Amino acid sequence: MLDKIYRSIQEKSLKERFLLVIGVLFFALYLILGLLIIFMNNFPLDMKLGYRIAFGMLLIAYGFIRLVRLINNNK
Repeated sequence: MLDKIYRSIQEKSLKERFLLVIGVLFFALYLILGLLIIFMNNFPLDMKLGYRIAFGMLLIAYGFIRLVRLINNNK
């Protein structure tokens, strides 16, 4: 399975590979930002813990949806 994915990435043009890498980086950015908002003790905005958890989960879900759309778009 990984070999198939590797061959698929090699067949892409330079522009498609660049956009794939940018998409994966933004997924990682949304994941890290969501985790920081959830677990940061001294969060600079005055938000209750429940709202922080909801906002962090929303960011993580948004990053995951973007990643799934990116993968489905490249097939």
